[in-house]
Amino acid sequence: MGGRVTGAAGGLAEELPAWVTLLRAPNPGPMTLDGTNTWVLRAGPDAPAVVVDPGPADEGHLAAIAAQGPIGTVLITHGHADHTEGAPRLRELLGGNVPVLAADPAHTAGGPPLNADTTLDTGLDLRLLPTPGHTADSICLLVAHDGEQVVLTGDTILGRGTTVVAHPDGHLGAYLSSLELLTAYRGTRALPGHGPALADCGAAAGFYLDHRRARLDQVRAAVAAGATTAADVVAVVYADVDRSLWWAAEWSVRAQLEHLGVEQP
Repeated sequence: MGGRVTGAAGGLAEELPAWVTLLRAPNPGPMTLDGTNTWVLRAGPDAPAVVVDPGPADEGHLAAIAAQGPIGTVLITHGHADHTEGAPRLRELLGGNVPVLAADPAHTAGGPPLNADTTLDTGLDLRLLPTPGHTADSICLLVAHDGEQVVLTGDTILGRGTTVVAHPDGHLGAYLSSLELLTAYRGTRALPGHGPALADCGAAAGFYLDHRRARLDQVRAAVAAGATTAADVVAVVYADVDRSLWWAAEWSVRAQLEHLGVEQP
């Protein structure tokens, strides 16, 4: 949910690596943009694929994922339902023995939860990047193969607009640190959880950082002018956003006020 920012955070990727396939779930909406992106990564024609974010419990979408078999691993970037709801059913469709791995044990089946030291035998050079902030369990995935590299960003960076810091599970200080980490990946394509692929993960992270700092300045000004609640701040800072989305903006504002040390009723 991006307030005044509605375009892409930088240029769009012109094409995907040959070893990456995008399957987009049919769940478009204000918070999911065009729908949840399910990414399928495969080291070779006969290699077991890695599926990232199965998406919602939509039978057609899950059948399309299963048709990409063989599938060796299912990975979850964070625990929101639009990324995880379909995972149990997908596991059934895959015979019940394919591990579904996430940082949060609640979304993990068939293996240990993911952490920064996790290594996976996928045929791809795959590294986990803990990137808390949008949620406490958010991760990104740095994947290299055949001379190309991508970062799968979940909802930490979107293909269009900016993301919500989902207070109280999300934390703005952690999110800013995660964006700082991602600025290191200049020139690397970003494959987000929603929206189009971006040409430059590092540039998008820098754009997000600038946006967040500008928002913090706006929140400081609103508080100095007399706003006392998150709802008051939303009414000022997000005045140009559809009111039907103010509830989501309030999540981010609560995270901003916490970051600024402003006591909240």
